[in-house]
Amino acid sequence: MTDAAPAPRPGVLLDVDGTLLDTNYLQVLAWWQAFRDTGHAEVSMADCHRAIGIGSAELVTHLLGDDATDTEEVVEAKGRRYEPLRELVVPFPHVDRLLAACRERDLAVVLATSGMESDLEWMVPAIGGDDVVDGATTSADVESAKPAPDLLRTAAADHGLDTGRTVAVGDTIWDVRAARGAGVPCIALTCGGISRAELEEAGADEVYDDPADLLAHLDDSLIGRVARG
Repeated sequence: MTDAAPAPRPGVLLDVDGTLLDTNYLQVLAWWQAFRDTGHAEVSMADCHRAIGIGSAELVTHLLGDDATDTEEVVEAKGRRYEPLRELVVPFPHVDRLLAACRERDLAVVLATSGMESDLEWMVPAIGGDDVVDGATTSADVESAKPAPDLLRTAAADHGLDTGRTVAVGDTIWDVRAARGAGVPCIALTCGGISRAELEEAGADEVYDDPADLLAHLDDSLIGRVARG
């Protein structure tokens, strides 16, 4: 007789860029430079900012059109431009305390990022998550990154989460749309540069300023209610 599978756990699915790490404007600069490097000077910084949160290949086609022929070249250029900017990356205040507080409430803490698997090598230490992050799902684990719901669905399935007791946390309308597609409620943060009104219009269930603001209201938030069952 085989052992029964463990019961699904309540949890939190956390975006990283712009949600836990203050990276969005560094990402914007790197993408803007990459588009110019590859002959697309018509793409503005504002265009790049509005697309942050979409998976890399999808971001290029979102801005250049589905018939873009140099998607891989642009993505590679962005990687080169972003590499020297990584030393400037810092976590938002109290990120480590927020993750620890989720774990203290018996919630699984899972990262769900459209970044590459190799990014976890520097992202996890940067957020102070070595001891509190239960696992991570990246764009390498799915065919379609955000705004498709695949990333969140896969993260929940791979880490044994109960989607009826799981909350997604992100900072862009693409995070919100992915959560809605996955059937998971979403808390959105404005620290990535997207306004409260836009996040609410996209369908965010709750909106806070940043991780510190969410931490201050954690027990009254969706996360607190999920933790209490």
